[in-house]
Amino acid sequence: MTERILSLCVANSARSQMAEGLARAMLGDAAVVMSAGSAPSRVNPYAVAAMAEQGIDISGHASKSVVDIDPATVDLVITLCAEEVCPVLPGRVKRLHWPIADPASNDPSLSDDELGARFRTSRDQIAARIAVLSGLLLLPAGPAGVEFHGSIRVADLAASTRFYAWLLNTWPKEWTHRYATFIRPDLALNFVLVVSDGKTLNHDTLYHLGIGVADKAAVIDAYHRALAFGAHVEKPPRTTWKGTPLHELWLTDPDGTLIEIYARLTDAELATKTADDLPEYLGAGTEPAQ
Repeated sequence: MTERILSLCVANSARSQMAEGLARAMLGDAAVVMSAGSAPSRVNPYAVAAMAEQGIDISGHASKSVVDIDPATVDLVITLCAEEVCPVLPGRVKRLHWPIADPASNDPSLSDDELGARFRTSRDQIAARIAVLSGLLLLPAGPAGVEFHGSIRVADLAASTRFYAWLLNTWPKEWTHRYATFIRPDLALNFVLVVSDGKTLNHDTLYHLGIGVADKAAVIDAYHRALAFGAHVEKPPRTTWKGTPLHELWLTDPDGTLIEIYARLTDAELATKTADDLPEYLGAGTEPAQ
């Protein structure tokens, strides 16, 4: 579904105009974009010049009043005011606030180059935010998580355990000389501290993030969702027996951080454990390539 996006600032002369031009260029058919202001004036020539440097022509844009915008034609409102009072579009729409300093100025001491630099800064800040937004539009559904797991390395296990016991308002469920595990069912949180003691640590089970799901079928479903999404599959779904028995799928995020999607085994599934403790891949199409 195409998102209808309205960017707002006071004069609809610089920030919201650049946002309109950038969004139209960067979002393409995923969005219909427009802009307006509470006190419209004219499109600032420095904004036109800054956008032209990126190959985007907004010279034909005109400033518009927010009162002329029908809220029924908007899905998402982005306000760009920093120091000023932002315009308001009534109605039940999604809202984002991106406080961008106004690059326009009446200060006579500013040179053309200095004003141009201010507009480039605002342009680039808006573009970076739109780049994030572009990845969120038309986003497919992810796995239905029921728990969040994180593991981090700490230099002083005792000091860190005390800190996180205070922060999470609970004692760890268990601890050894090498780790402490915190459980907060009300937060769906499973959080592990692992001491950095110079010993070899298994990267598959430490220093990662994890999403717990309901059962084996949910792990397999997450695998197919990951493939459709284009996520990198580090290890396809399998049942592992060593350590905590789990159905698990390993992904990596764009920076290479390991993500485990896992489900705990039922009593009936635990009873099927084989003597060799070797992992079992979960169904046709999930085995790794030979």
